[in-house]
Amino acid sequence: MTAFVQIQGLRKKYDNNGPFAVGPNEDGLNLEIKEGEIFSLLGPNGAGKTTTISMMSTLLTPTSGEVTIGGYSVTRDPLGAKKQIGVVPQEIALYPTLTARQNLHFFGKMYGLGGRELQSRTAEVLDFIGLKDRADDRVEEYSGGMKRRVNIGVGLMHRPRLIFLDEPTVGIDPQSRRSILDTVKLLNQEGMTVLYTTHYMEEAEELSHRIGIIDHGEIIALGTLEELTRKVGEQDSVLFDVDQVPDGVESQLSALEGVQQTIVQEAEIQVMCTDSNAILSQAIDILTRNGVTLHSVEVQEPDLEAVFLHLTGRALRD
Repeated sequence: MTAFVQIQGLRKKYDNNGPFAVGPNEDGLNLEIKEGEIFSLLGPNGAGKTTTISMMSTLLTPTSGEVTIGGYSVTRDPLGAKKQIGVVPQEIALYPTLTARQNLHFFGKMYGLGGRELQSRTAEVLDFIGLKDRADDRVEEYSGGMKRRVNIGVGLMHRPRLIFLDEPTVGIDPQSRRSILDTVKLLNQEGMTVLYTTHYMEEAEELSHRIGIIDHGEIIALGTLEELTRKVGEQDSVLFDVDQVPDGVESQLSALEGVQQTIVQEAEIQVMCTDSNAILSQAIDILTRNGVTLHSVEVQEPDLEAVFLHLTGRALRD
């Protein structure tokens, strides 16, 4: 696959005297997205995902650096770049008192569609997002998941080659989430390149050909799921759900042979170790001696959460 998106030295600060939201290092953010792949940008809230997408979609002007999409520069030829992309923002961007059909018509006209082409494309998109039977109901009457699907439909009206999906499953029910993930897969099967941002590691694991982990405006790891999980070696993750964590427990757990990292978050303790079977009974003994009530224990094989913890020393959901 060839590179469809090229990002070179991208940096953004909102205040001349403030920090860089993206590209804090002098080299800036550098990234390529291949044509026909699902590329997930994974990171916690505030990591720079939305700022990066906003610059790529010409909504924000970079402080420095360059983005080209399908050969078009977002700064020198923004109109050419815009024609290549569909943007599905994190927030619902629809007119609530209009129907789904009317919303698609409106945004289709904004993309330059008209006449029979607009009518047929609207029908195609309504069918694709599964709202053909509710097309003439007002959006304000829809569930959160249905609104999300119309939001995606708007970004598809002009048949873009690349679609940006910025946290598209936030705040929706599991059934709607499943529908959106299946829609992303179908779009990609039809040849569309997808840039998907999320802080849900399981979504990135399921969807992605490649994953970029972003933190504090930097890409700190890049590769396939298999390549990324190899970064943590053969470590296990042991998750203890407890009532409270007294002082000293974290250091006692970290001192156990084979423990690589220990992280405490409120009533949860995560221990990264080379062999969970070797440390499990000792760890439980430490918790018991310190008067900790243990509610549950979960042992996990290396995943993206473990990768992020390994790279940053904190959990992805922080």
